[in-house]
Amino acid sequence: MSKRKSTGSAAMSEGACYSELQRVLRERVYKISAPCDVAGENDLDKPRRHLLDLIQRCSSMGESNSALIIGPRGAGKTMLLSSVLAELKENRDFRDNVLEVHLNGLLQTDDRIALKEITRQLQLENVVGNRVFGSFADNLAFLLEALKKGSRDSQAVLFVLEEFDLFAHHKNQTLLYNLFDVAQSQQAPITVIGLTCRLDVIELLEKRVKSRFSHRQIHLFNSLTFDQYLRVFRSLLVLPAEFRDKKFCGKWNKHVESLSDDPGVTSILRKLYDTSKDIRTLKMFLMLPVARICPSHPRLEMSDFVEAHKILTADSKSNTLHGLSVLELCLVVAMRRLSDVFVNQPFNFQMVYNEYQKFVQTRSYAVQSFDRPVVLKAFEHLQQMELVRAAEGAGIGGRGQKEFRPMLLMIDKSQLMQAIQKYPACPTEVKHWANTL
Repeated sequence: MSKRKSTGSAAMSEGACYSELQRVLRERVYKISAPCDVAGENDLDKPRRHLLDLIQRCSSMGESNSALIIGPRGAGKTMLLSSVLAELKENRDFRDNVLEVHLNGLLQTDDRIALKEITRQLQLENVVGNRVFGSFADNLAFLLEALKKGSRDSQAVLFVLEEFDLFAHHKNQTLLYNLFDVAQSQQAPITVIGLTCRLDVIELLEKRVKSRFSHRQIHLFNSLTFDQYLRVFRSLLVLPAEFRDKKFCGKWNKHVESLSDDPGVTSILRKLYDTSKDIRTLKMFLMLPVARICPSHPRLEMSDFVEAHKILTADSKSNTLHGLSVLELCLVVAMRRLSDVFVNQPFNFQMVYNEYQKFVQTRSYAVQSFDRPVVLKAFEHLQQMELVRAAEGAGIGGRGQKEFRPMLLMIDKSQLMQAIQKYPACPTEVKHWANTL
């Protein structure tokens, strides 16, 4: 009895270890945050201090400011702002004195929607009620004035505008004008922080908006070296020192060290790094290997990383071709042949049908022939899948017969050949036809 109990206890302990390992690693991989090896890098110290000081002055001194954080996607703009806010929120005075409003240009597509979202996040629905305002500026001014009433004198508001460049496309840029105007005139203590990947974002602003902007710009660049990239890879996978099972922790961390020294793994990581230095891409790459860890699959294998890289770098158009019927695949090959013959020139359905008929007539013993209406339907399906599109300015309005509308193929030769090789049960004759391209 005692032996059975001890065996069961060991199995449960191992299962608990892997459950805890999964929890720790998934929290890191799925969470949007900077690994410790990157968060403290010197190239982020200066912009971090600048941003911290800017927001802190609004909270403690009632100063109004505006600034833009500019950098390519994956450079750490949102992460930088989030880490600054997390540090400031450790101070109770900041939590009590500052209200946050987060807007996104992809979600708040016009100023009316943005104003509703501001009202909701500031919890002022009851204050606004069914009031009718003469202008957007009056509505915004009323909201800000409401914050200063009662016991909340000079309560600061932090506006965070993600995808800032999209707000510049709103009609008359009314939201930006009023936010910057309030910040400049010190009507209420507010700070406006915009995040964008457009380096020319200032040129998108109207003259009146530009004149009220403080022109503070914080530039971020993804200057991660490959050695730092490898350190991030390790930091995402190693277990912390406070992990309950020290023996398991030690074994796992040694396994991670051996992985980071493995030439096969570093080769895949180098390909990933050369494609994108974005840490979010690295986290996406690790999702599949991490999800597979369990008592029956206790270690990260080379095959896990190979498959994850294959999935991450898969060509979406090539994958789409795998789901086509043989007829549709034949039409794609025919269009590719026409595109090669008539370089940079459009083609129409009639030309594709003629090319397809030539192929079928010479290989009628191996390939099934279809009637013209069926072939036209297959051609239209390729259009719906956006593998074929109408040539610009030619027959798009619907005039003329659809069989003669100029079209362009959106698939290159390499994508087609890759799809042909992996196409399930692809007829040999179709393969030979494609290989003659």
